[in-house]
Amino acid sequence: MATVTLKGNAIQTSGELPKVGTKAPDFTLTTIELGAKSLKDFEGSKVILNIFPSVDTGTCAQSVREFNKEASALENTKVLCISHDLPFAQARFCGAEGLDNVISLSDYKDGSFGKAYGINFTTGPLETLLSRSVVVLDEKGEVKYTEQVSETVDEPNYKAALEAVKNA
Repeated sequence: MATVTLKGNAIQTSGELPKVGTKAPDFTLTTIELGAKSLKDFEGSKVILNIFPSVDTGTCAQSVREFNKEASALENTKVLCISHDLPFAQARFCGAEGLDNVISLSDYKDGSFGKAYGINFTTGPLETLLSRSVVVLDEKGEVKYTEQVSETVDEPNYKAALEAVKNA
């Protein structure tokens, strides 16, 4: 279990992010077209998992915008934006913003992604949503970098995540 804050108030998550150097847990998430994607679908590419509570909050929306902008410059890299938002909300947001360098995926069906990655909030007003985190994987699905943002309203460390991708 990890402790982060929401506007200074402590809240708990269900576990810990996967350790650097380990194989990332597989997952099946829902696409904006209501299909399914698993981690295996991205083998051979470097992957940034941009994980957040909801695209309908300012910080979450900014992280999607920022990774969308940076993703276009990264070779052989996919950015997966993952939340519990319904696929319809993810599609609406990315369509309205013109964001086409990221892949939106939803954990709304069973929450298994959040459980596998240890990032479901278990206390506080965001209970059951996903804790803001970034996980970078190499082409073989090995974890190269993780960050669970300690204050939920803060943005992740984009520079560190992008540097980890370049070095993966």
